Amino acid sequence: MNRSFDESARLLQRALKSIPLGAQTFSKSPTQFPRAVSPHFAAKARGAMITDVDGNEYVDFINALAAVMIGYCDPEIDAAVAEQLRSGVTFSLSHELEIEVAERLVRLVPCAEQVRFGKNGSDATAAAIRLARAYTGRDRVAVCGYHGWQDWYIGTTSRDLGVPRAVKALSHTFTYNDSDSLARLLDTHRGEFAAVILEPLSVAEPRAGFLEAVADLTRAAGALLVFDETVTGFRVHLSGAQGLTGVVPDLATFGKGMANGFPLSAIVGRGRYMALMEKIFFSATFGGETLSLAAARATLDRIEREHVPARLAALGTRLRDGAREAIERAGIGDVFKITGHPSWTFLNIAATKRATQYEIKTLLLQELFARGILSLGTHNLSAAHTDGHIATLLAVYGEVLPFVAERAQAGRVREALRTEPLAPLFAVR
Repeated sequence: MNRSFDESARLLQRALKSIPLGAQTFSKSPTQFPRAVSPHFAAKARGAMITDVDGNEYVDFINALAAVMIGYCDPEIDAAVAEQLRSGVTFSLSHELEIEVAERLVRLVPCAEQVRFGKNGSDATAAAIRLARAYTGRDRVAVCGYHGWQDWYIGTTSRDLGVPRAVKALSHTFTYNDSDSLARLLDTHRGEFAAVILEPLSVAEPRAGFLEAVADLTRAAGALLVFDETVTGFRVHLSGAQGLTGVVPDLATFGKGMANGFPLSAIVGRGRYMALMEKIFFSATFGGETLSLAAARATLDRIEREHVPARLAALGTRLRDGAREAIERAGIGDVFKITGHPSWTFLNIAATKRATQYEIKTLLLQELFARGILSLGTHNLSAAHTDGHIATLLAVYGEVLPFVAERAQAGRVREALRTEPLAPLFAVR
């Protein structure tokens, strides 16, 4: 457990001189990885394992923020990308791969009749909102979950610096698993909502009837229903959350695991809505970049051929049930709780009378990293994870969770920390 993070610390100091936060996303920055006790830079990764620049190896349960769903450096997917690289990456003309991947999405996703590609989930969700506003002629949006960095969404959070007040006023939040909260919003601004967008499942799974009620309320209000399936797409079911739940939206957005770590996202939907893509402005130089499309074609084929969602669910069920058993056995359910779909579970942390949530989380991460587990509190499984990896995590949890909870309950977290506690960033979900 005596791991050195000296090279990570050195590179972080170097990065901070030229890169705000020292990283390209909050989720990989010191706002999430406590300094001095964390790896900050990766050297390589293969399968479900990642190695940092200090040579420390970890079982990775972050998996590139859930973008790697098959496994790092998968030979089949990498071979497909290498083959395409020999022909070119970005061209002056469109490429047949755009059609092939779009056709796969139309075949797999219930609401998909037409498809457009982007690079990040934020590209796709912003396109969905613009499309809904164009179709309905309305401005207001109801949001539930995390939908990216664009003004229309991030203005609803505490990270709203730089977002015009007029933009913020058009987006409204409602509460997951509480359809009445949406009904009140739609009633308060009757006839003004263009879209209702939500993550169909994340930290919690939908209660019976919730998504059906959201769909009914949205359509009765004349708005479009948008499922943000950036994470759930192809993870919880071959057809995404809409395939799992049977609730089909008007538009949906995908990203993350659809190309196993290569940058690609998509907005899909019914043809009568997607036809407006020819009139609104959604256009990107790299939307048809072929390496990511080749990766997506190989990834989607693999997901379907090897029944990857079922494999993730089976692995995740063992993880979830084992972690819950460890928490119950130690009597620490007041501090830790496991929620979420088996393929994407969350280790929820509750503050105690003598320790904040962020103090507890910092100590948890410190101890997990020291034992070779890379996690930020979620379990983003990939097909490269094995029963052995799950057993390793559960063994570490059996040791670490009681240790952390005991100190949280006794007010002794600070004395066990070798760094300063993390500070709140903003509430994502």
